Amino acid sequence: MALRTHAFVALAGLLAALACSPAGSGDPSDRAAGAAPGQVAGAASAGRPTTPRPAPRTAWVIFGADTVVAEVARTDDERAQGLMYRQEIPDGTGMLFVFQDSQVRSFWMQNTYVPLDIAFLDASLSVVDIQQMEPLSTDFYTSKAPAMFALEVRRGWFAEKGIGVGARPEVVFAAR
Repeated sequence: MALRTHAFVALAGLLAALACSPAGSGDPSDRAAGAAPGQVAGAASAGRPTTPRPAPRTAWVIFGADTVVAEVARTDDERAQGLMYRQEIPDGTGMLFVFQDSQVRSFWMQNTYVPLDIAFLDASLSVVDIQQMEPLSTDFYTSKAPAMFALEVRRGWFAEKGIGVGARPEVVFAAR
């Protein structure tokens, strides 16, 4: 309980800091949860110049009472590396893959030592597919629908939390 309270206080502080930050670059990972495409968190008033903020490296993916603190992979190199070579994925952590567009996505587990779940999310952040992936597999795990985001967590996390297709998390991106 104390850990959850500490996490909530830290998240509240981060949100307050983000509210004062300049507008983002327009990249999908700069959008506030629930914001329309092209709408950026903390956007300045019309006529006021904006300065792009640094790319986010962490995101909180919040499914009701359950949160994943996710590393953000938004460049080709970061997405290619993913969670490779990790010996463990602690509970409540993972990786959020951010793409520039929505399309059917394929992932594999080469050089990934731990079993993972992957949730594919569309542009509105709705879960369109969840799959379980085998460690070290070179088989492709392909989304059943176009996705703009993918969230990897330890295997079984989504089922344990009762999260399925149609769930829609809130995503809060943190600046570097």
